[in-house]
Parts: sequence; structure tokens; C-alpha cells
Amino acid sequence: MTVHHVLFGTYTRQSSKGIYEADFDEATGQLSDARLVFAGTNPTYLAISKENVVYAVEKRGDEAGVVSLDNTTRPMSEIGLNVTEGSAPAYIAVDEDRQLVFAGYYHRGTVEVYAIQPGGSLVLKDTWHNSGSGPRPEQDSSHVHYVNLTPDNRLAVVDLGTDEVITLDVDPDGLLTDVARYKADDGFGPRHLRFSPDGQYAYVLGELSSLLSVLKYDAEDGSFAHVMTISTIPSDWDEHNGAAAIRLTEDGRFIYTSNRGHDSVSVFQTSNMGAEIELIQTISTEGSFPRDMNFDPAEKFLVVANQKTDNVSVFSRDHETGELTLVQKDFAIPEGVRVKFEG
Repeated sequence: MTVHHVLFGTYTRQSSKGIYEADFDEATGQLSDARLVFAGTNPTYLAISKENVVYAVEKRGDEAGVVSLDNTTRPMSEIGLNVTEGSAPAYIAVDEDRQLVFAGYYHRGTVEVYAIQPGGSLVLKDTWHNSGSGPRPEQDSSHVHYVNLTPDNRLAVVDLGTDEVITLDVDPDGLLTDVARYKADDGFGPRHLRFSPDGQYAYVLGELSSLLSVLKYDAEDGSFAHVMTISTIPSDWDEHNGAAAIRLTEDGRFIYTSNRGHDSVSVFQTSNMGAEIELIQTISTEGSFPRDMNFDPAEKFLVVANQKTDNVSVFSRDHETGELTLVQKDFAIPEGVRVKFEG
């Protein structure tokens, strides 16, 4: 039996105390033995470096930012803390080649770049600001929801507030420069993005619109061009829904998105070298308000965290058809947001 470990980032508004870890049996897809490994305040999102340092969202009083944690100790020991006055980031990513960490701040409309120091602590190198707004009440200002590397090592910034995907150059010291801007339809509310394995296409998930768009990526100038858009929820669903996470298989054949409100995972199959997508399945997450989800290392299973019902569901995944089958539900993780396999 091969057992993996999974980390869960959470909100700590009610019963949760911080970051949890659980065991995952790759033969059966069963989670077990949840335990608290870091006591923090709203460590909703986290990333892990190759040096096994966890970089997590953290709030301390009126300040918020990124905490660096030693993932070889239990409980995790704090290596360093980088916080400033204001709200916490929504997304964290690690750039191993340049030894940088990026944090996207939803309420501030900023991206912060930190240089990784020996031992894993961080030093702030640059802060990039966006401005603007959109037509919906949730779009009163810039809301950076995602920031991560493009296939050619630029930085893609997804701004829910301004309906933009912005491409930035990153110099060796971590300084950012605007390169290109893609403008989605008004009210699309882009949240997260994934690239096809060959880097030719990007799949952008709209939280506010419950839409998934295919964009063609031009590595020459860092620009995106719209190809097609499809809904993540049934056409007869008229209650609130917010699309949340997007995952893409390593072979690029299948895309999975989570729907908060419809409380489901939608499965899409790609075709035409990744340029086209088709909805092939929608399945209940057996809980309320699914946030992040992630594959196990072999991509045999998909683990989904339901924030409002404090439970995690596991689905087996058919490698040929891409379709999901429920194998576990009601595994208790309080206020789950982030799902991250270790190792």
C-alpha cells in the first residue's frame, strides 16, 4: 500500500484551526487520519517548494501576507513571516528557476514578488499594482485571484475585478513589467487559469459567469486570443453559482472545474489539439461550496474540498473517458479550501 500525504488549507472562521494533513491510500482512494499540522489564521492557500518549504496565506491581527513553514517538522515550524497592513493574498506560487515566490492579493489588486533566501525565508522584491473595475457588484476594483508562470516563464495574472488576464515579464531579480493584456467579456470574472501541456492554449475559468474559455497563447508577445467559451453549469440552473477551481490532466485531454452553488464538478474533454472543449459530465461533490480540488500523483483520483459542509469527497477517474465516480464522501476537514498533495 502506497500512502501519500495531502495538505488542506482552510478558513478559520468557525471550527478550523489552520492547515490540516491527511493520509491518502492510492490503491483505494481513501483519506484517513486528519490532523492539524499548522495553527494559523485563514491559511486558505499554500504552495510547496522543492526544498519542502510551505508558503501559506496568513493573517496576524491587522496585517496579512505569507508565512514560510518547514514541512519536515510536525507541527510545521515557522521559518519566516512577511506581512503588511491589509487583507491576505488569494493565491501563492513558487518559481523554482528564479527562486521566487508570487502572491496575488485579491482585495489589494496587487502582486508581490519575494526572493527565496537560504533556509526558505522570503524578502520582498517588487509590488505590482493593477487598477480598474467591472460591471458587477463584485468588480468594484481590481481583484487579483491567480498568479503563476506561463510555459515560457512569464507571469500570468488573472484579475476577477477588471475581467483581465495580464502577462508580465519577470527579470532575474523578480521585477515585473507589463507585456500584454487580454480583456474578457464584461462580467466574466476570471478566477483561475491552466495551460495545455504544449503551452499553445490556456483555459480560463470565470467565477462570476460560470464560463470556461479557451484562449490561444502567443509566446512571441505574451498575448492571449479568444477561441471559444462554454458553460460550466446546466442551462436551467438559475440559482447562484461561482466557479472556483480548474484542473487539467497532464496529457491535456480532460479539464475539471468546481461549481460553488451548483455544488458539482464539471468534466470537459479537449479536442483539436486542445483548441476545443466539450462538457461530458457533471457530478455532485456530495457537499456544499466546493473550493479547490486536486489529482493524486497518478491522476487516478480527484480530491475535492467542500468548504461549507466541512467535508472532502474523493472520486476515481477513468483515464480513458475522463469521467468521475464517487469513492469516498464525508471525510471531515473543516472549512476546506486548498488541496495539495505532498511529494
